[in-house]
Amino acid sequence: MATEQVIAPTPPLWSSIREAVRGSHMDFTTGNLNRAILLLAIPMVLEMALESLFAVVDVFWVGRLGANAVATVGLTESLISLVFAIGLGISLSTTAMVARRIGEKDAAGAAVAGVQAIAIGLAISVLVGVPCVFYAPRLLRLMGASPQVVAVGSGYARIALGGSGAIMMLFLNNAIFRGAGDAAIAMRLLWVSNIINLILDPCLIFGLGPFPKLGVTGAALATFTGRSIGVLYQFYRLLRGSERIRILRNQIHLDPRVLLRLLRVSVTGVLQFAIAHTSWIGLVRIVSIFGSAALAGYTIAIRILIFVLLPSWGLSNAAATLVGQNLGAKKPERAQISVWRTGFYNMLFLGIIGIFFLFFATPVVRLFTSDPAVIPLAATCLRILSYGNIGYAYGMVMLQAFNGAGDTVTPTIVHFFGFWILEIPLAYFLAIPAHMGANGVYISIVVAEYAIAGAGILLFRRGRWKGQQI
Repeated sequence: MATEQVIAPTPPLWSSIREAVRGSHMDFTTGNLNRAILLLAIPMVLEMALESLFAVVDVFWVGRLGANAVATVGLTESLISLVFAIGLGISLSTTAMVARRIGEKDAAGAAVAGVQAIAIGLAISVLVGVPCVFYAPRLLRLMGASPQVVAVGSGYARIALGGSGAIMMLFLNNAIFRGAGDAAIAMRLLWVSNIINLILDPCLIFGLGPFPKLGVTGAALATFTGRSIGVLYQFYRLLRGSERIRILRNQIHLDPRVLLRLLRVSVTGVLQFAIAHTSWIGLVRIVSIFGSAALAGYTIAIRILIFVLLPSWGLSNAAATLVGQNLGAKKPERAQISVWRTGFYNMLFLGIIGIFFLFFATPVVRLFTSDPAVIPLAATCLRILSYGNIGYAYGMVMLQAFNGAGDTVTPTIVHFFGFWILEIPLAYFLAIPAHMGANGVYISIVVAEYAIAGAGILLFRRGRWKGQQI
């Protein structure tokens, strides 16, 4: 491998960036490893940045409607996080299985795995979305929403929760592209969705031009429309095909053997993210005790943090794809080196972002709200959470490496102890018995993330993931 990397010529940086955005033809199991990371990471980082724009754009405009509207978004998003958990869990196994087949040079097997993932996603979208259309207001009340928040936010919650299948399918279809190494296609798909959302958001919220004035409900409708059109475009690209993967008509059928294998790996993948996201619901519930202003501040700070963490998640996805494809090509050492390098690059990126937020949290928060009661609370939250950026950086890369290998059990166990055994009890203790208020919740998040990162590094060093079969 060392000889291979020395011999392979390395094109100029700008040429590599342009190739990454357009779509690379490189075999990621051979050649210069830094270049492979770059070609995968750039479109994946941009993809995740675009995904985070959905959240940031909504809060930017909804912040003009007051604390109750922002609180509606925060409570609803905490419930949607369960859909994210399911979508991400299935996406993990989908990326791992598709990447492994591509590494084995089995394009047909990769396509069949993708079809099974789509079938699972469509079924879950119906089972989750339909009940949420009818019970959205009750779910808001269960989350501790005040009568004012329920009155303002019921329409938003119905559309956001009922249409959550669009989120599911975006995740799964892009997981197929990422596993195949077509990260640039996944990125361009989100360009389509975001452009539509950027245009529709202010129009539907404030009633610009011929559009009705829907308030916070308009934000949900704009996002749902953008995502749904993106999903249709995904299906078009999968059927049309690319250099790396194409779904043929004769491959559109259920394969019980592959379906069951995908479900087996997905169960722990879903549980992994369900643990993480239900812990977020618990944190939101604790923060809501301290009023709408505290909840709005937490919501804004979390959205800003997610905006910078999702690109880091893109780097982690690049590591997962490299692990899957290189294990398929029988190159475990190359897979291991790719993870350590990706973790280091992620640490540099998030470390710089964390330092920026420590000094400029208040000006950044002012971009999203002008409420004098919310600004200092959101800025304090953002500063505290920024201390955990190094932990986030290494934790997400290490755990995604396990997922890329098809080992979804190890990250699930780490999440269970990190979030449920450590974070939630610590958040409650610091916030209420220790009288630290909402700040205690934020400190518990930082502590838990560093603990998870430490556990991930230690377990990755043991190397058992190299023998994982999928």
